[in-house]
Amino acid sequence: MISIRKYLDSTTPELATGERTEEAGLLHVALEAYGSSLLEMGNCSQEACPGLGDHLKKQLSEQKTAISAGMKSSALATVDANVRQQLRAWGQEAARHYQQKAREVKDLMLVIANTAEAVSNRDQRSTGQMHAVTERLKAIASLDDLSEIRVSIEKSAAELKNSIDRMAEEGKAALDGLKKQVEDYRTKLEEAEALASRDALTGLNSRIYVEGQIEKRIEAGTPLCIAMIDINGFKLVNDEHGHLVGDELLKQFGRELRSACRSTDVIGRWGGDEFILLYDCRLEEAEILADRLRKWVCGNYGVEGKNGTIKLRVEASIGLSERQENEEMKALMERADAAMYAQKAATKKAAQARS
Repeated sequence: MISIRKYLDSTTPELATGERTEEAGLLHVALEAYGSSLLEMGNCSQEACPGLGDHLKKQLSEQKTAISAGMKSSALATVDANVRQQLRAWGQEAARHYQQKAREVKDLMLVIANTAEAVSNRDQRSTGQMHAVTERLKAIASLDDLSEIRVSIEKSAAELKNSIDRMAEEGKAALDGLKKQVEDYRTKLEEAEALASRDALTGLNSRIYVEGQIEKRIEAGTPLCIAMIDINGFKLVNDEHGHLVGDELLKQFGRELRSACRSTDVIGRWGGDEFILLYDCRLEEAEILADRLRKWVCGNYGVEGKNGTIKLRVEASIGLSERQENEEMKALMERADAAMYAQKAATKKAAQARS
């Protein structure tokens, strides 16, 4: 079998017609697989580091668009070099991002340690002052002059009050400073958690967040149904109209999902054109909700493209599974996924029969 580069650069028919046709088919499959891998890397970058994944996904999508069966090996090499450079740059940026997060946690720990040390030093000073006052009060017992006893007691009482006041002021200042630092870092952590729990493209819950919610329900042992949703023929939208139109369709589809669901339902984007719903109910009720959902989200969509509004007919396959006793998340998800693909296959078969 000839290499992809040799095939791309060849200008003379080195192979028989049948062989070249087979090689052309293999080349097309190889390039499609390479392009799909680039898109999946972009999706994974969003999940790994939501704050930085959008830019890399856009870059890889552009590289995928640049790949075509008619390109020369030099052009493919340029695409490959660009991809390597973009992945290295993203990796370095992600490493710096998480290093910064680690430094923030380290700084917080240092603030706590320094505050504890300051409180300890203050207590040591105050202990010394208390000891001096105590010794003076003991010495009063040996005094015979009442006026001298009174002066000594007043002086000791004043020093004791000053020491207590100073302890209170220093303690309040230290605790106020610590409270402010902790509040600042808590805000940063909440922002980071909110970012990680949201899908960057659609604004729905992220896959990581949804998995956490599934685990919570499994631990609690409450009724749980999973609905896996896949947009039928979504790849054709990307191929015919471009990934920007595809992304806009995903956003609109996500908004329709949110509108069609109850406030108690957990809605998330699983990846690509797949979405997921968590229903806190039994299968019978979930089937009713899924049927209502299908009627709501399927239909005509209008997406703005370069040359105006693009009208798209959107259908979706939905696979349901109810968690069985002692069933783990993986098995539950696999059953929902299998049900979704079974429905997708049945829909495709029915369409072929009609045509």
